[in-house]
Amino acid sequence: MKKYVFAFCILLIFSCKKDTNNTTNDASDLNSNESNLSLQGAWELVSYFNYRDDGSIDTIMSSNSLKQIKMYSPTKVMWSRLRASDSLDWFGYGDYTANDSVLTEVLDYGSKAMNNVIKENKEFVFQLVLKEDSFSQIQLDEQGNPMFAENYKRIE
Repeated sequence: MKKYVFAFCILLIFSCKKDTNNTTNDASDLNSNESNLSLQGAWELVSYFNYRDDGSIDTIMSSNSLKQIKMYSPTKVMWSRLRASDSLDWFGYGDYTANDSVLTEVLDYGSKAMNNVIKENKEFVFQLVLKEDSFSQIQLDEQGNPMFAENYKRIE
């Protein structure tokens, strides 16, 4: 009988140790999922912030007459904009990199209007605030102050 009690205690100890390891692994998996946020997918512009020198922010909400979609693959970005009041087409295509707080887009080409911008500057660097289903790309001035932000929600 003592053999069975001893064997049961050993089995209980090893099974408890295994459960503890699983809990630790589950917690580390949860932490790695939080740090594995990704821009990959399709995003819709929901608002645009214009930061003023006095600290106030003007907000422009997206609408049926002002739409913008961005799509990110593992290494490529493409975006398109519809402004019903504007007869110009707006789109751009190129490469991107993103880390915890910086989004860099290097555009190869775009619409006629965007190609004029790309001739002057093809690299666009933004402060990145990325969450699971939303992100903001914030343009900073030379002193690091926010100038404007585009705010997106994930649609796919």
